[in-house]
Amino acid sequence: MERKNQMTDSVFSFEVNDDQIALVTIDVPGEKMNTLRASFVGELNEVISQALDAKVKGLIFISGKSDNFIAGADIKMLAAAKEHSDALHLSQTCHSSFKELEKLPFPTVAAIHGAALGGGLEFAMACDYRICSNSDKTKLGLPEVQLGLLPGGGGTQRLPKLVGIQKALEWMLTGKQVRAKQAVKAGLAHDCVPQSVLIDVASKWIAKGKVKSIKPKLDKLSQLLESNPFGRNIIFKKAQENVEKKTGGHYPAPIAIIKAVRASVEMEKPAAYAVEAEGFAQLCMSKQSKALRGIFFATTEMKKEWADESGEKIDHIAVLGGGLMGAGIAHVSACKAGSKVRIKDVAQQGISNALNYSFKILDKKQKRRFISKSQMQLQMNRITGTTDHSGFKNVELVIEAVFEDLQLKQDMVALIEENCSDKTIFASNTSSLPISQIAQKAARPENVVGLHYFSPVEKMPLVEIIPHENTCDETISKVVNYARRQGKTPVVVKDKAGFYVNRILAPYVNEAANLLLAGEPIEKIDQALVEFGFPVGPLALLDEVGIDIGSKIAPILEKELGERFKAPDAFSKMIDSKRLGRKTGSGFYTYGSGKSKGKKVDESVYEFLGITLAPKLNKEEIAQRCVSQMLNEAARCLDEGIIASARDGDIGAIFGIGFPPFLGGPFSYMDKLGASELASRLTLLSQQNEYFEPCQPILDMAEGKQAYY
Repeated sequence: MERKNQMTDSVFSFEVNDDQIALVTIDVPGEKMNTLRASFVGELNEVISQALDAKVKGLIFISGKSDNFIAGADIKMLAAAKEHSDALHLSQTCHSSFKELEKLPFPTVAAIHGAALGGGLEFAMACDYRICSNSDKTKLGLPEVQLGLLPGGGGTQRLPKLVGIQKALEWMLTGKQVRAKQAVKAGLAHDCVPQSVLIDVASKWIAKGKVKSIKPKLDKLSQLLESNPFGRNIIFKKAQENVEKKTGGHYPAPIAIIKAVRASVEMEKPAAYAVEAEGFAQLCMSKQSKALRGIFFATTEMKKEWADESGEKIDHIAVLGGGLMGAGIAHVSACKAGSKVRIKDVAQQGISNALNYSFKILDKKQKRRFISKSQMQLQMNRITGTTDHSGFKNVELVIEAVFEDLQLKQDMVALIEENCSDKTIFASNTSSLPISQIAQKAARPENVVGLHYFSPVEKMPLVEIIPHENTCDETISKVVNYARRQGKTPVVVKDKAGFYVNRILAPYVNEAANLLLAGEPIEKIDQALVEFGFPVGPLALLDEVGIDIGSKIAPILEKELGERFKAPDAFSKMIDSKRLGRKTGSGFYTYGSGKSKGKKVDESVYEFLGITLAPKLNKEEIAQRCVSQMLNEAARCLDEGIIASARDGDIGAIFGIGFPPFLGGPFSYMDKLGASELASRLTLLSQQNEYFEPCQPILDMAEGKQAYY
């Protein structure tokens, strides 16, 4: 193979083989991932010119990275777009360059191994053919919606023509990533082969010549709907209704995506591409996208912190307790982190339940063809169980997930120290008990740490890492990095009652309960907070978690932090009558099964709690009262060093309790409101309830006209 050109620091290297086929390697210098940088378009245009000058028979694009093709656009490039015109120019130049690639007189192939996402997939779609490796690392998708954007490099125009309108909308509106086989089945990719023959197979596809026409692989109903204006109108109307229902109108990106896809089938090409470019520019400048990109940068920054330099990888873990939390922890440890997991429970039934928990999740994935039967079996084989400490000799990390009983947890620390090595880390999944107390009798307190998961473990992205004053840094860094392997976003917080997430959640939920007792309807309170941007309302959340679980935390918070954390007596009354929420079939809502599956307000709650409905507040006032309590407590947490930074507080609230991402988190939201406005709001509310009194940090910030960022 004869090398033709490789520019210094260029993303592309260009070489031509004896068959006059050019192999173009994409390799961003000095980076683990290939991303579309500002220079990408100019360098691609040079490659196109070289190929034309060399009179090649075809072009194959392949990545120089071992595990990714092009993982998307460099987000910093978007941050550099200060004006609408800058963002518009980004999209337009991509359109222009990809159009030149599409027009080449010879065939082009994207030979994809690893992630081809966002702009990376848009680039690949501008090629005639897409040949994928059959590796698990190979994933294709347009996830821009997750950053409050639409695909601005022609994605909204090309994808519908390849996979059909409905599938294109589904993928873009959810940011879905598909495997190579799914991509071939849908018509997005042409072939799926082992990585070792990727270039050879790509060369054979070049022999087929340029793509003449594209017809999406659609079933009969989809063909019928998508082939006429009336059917298409139904598709777009339904998509818009679903988006408005799910987003509450808080996110403009999904609506802009629908508009651009609609343009792709109803307008001439230049006008349709102009709709995409304008939509991209508007979204790039939007406050929602800036907030979502801020979250992306924050989580990326956090991944660089607490690097584990010990060189010792955690491969064997034990989970104490086979209940829902223990089962969930075992699942993410085996299936995400790839560890061998030993579950210890007092009864064989607990172990069986935990194994069944993982089996159900994996079985569903296997039936949907996300994983193969052999992959499912491999992951299940990583989990074993015991009713004693057999198999604990090589365990590097033990995660305890038993009842909130201090003596029980202290006894477990002693047993682990007795049955495991001197280096074994003991992590407690307590949601309320101070870690210093759990470690009080430990022979090796430096190995004891808190590792607080949220339920359901396999779905909730956050974990709180809670070191006590004697936990060593090596223990913290090992646990932080292991949590990342489990697919979690870890936040290190101070060892104080409630830690961070439950501490800011408790006053928010208590205020919702106080509003109910004052006569506001259940559905109105929950709807107010959903309209504010939370995924569920506070009373529905209590039902999901279990009213008894919340009540166990309240006394500890009240004892350690004062009267403002006192839970309403109504909670105790509901617990005594076994109205615990979804798990008992009724709480603030009732839960049906079979044909009547779903939830509805339990009207008997009002009489049971002696409530006379007397609505006085509008939804905005209800949301303001609940959220203000949360903001006030978040400010206290930062001031007390419970969290290390406003950034950690924002990520913890978004990933831990679903604080609206488009607002950037509680601290970003406080900055948007302004400390003076928040202080005034709290002062006004404190005239009715002293617990609203603004904390000193907020008053100080208001006086000094300061902000968190």
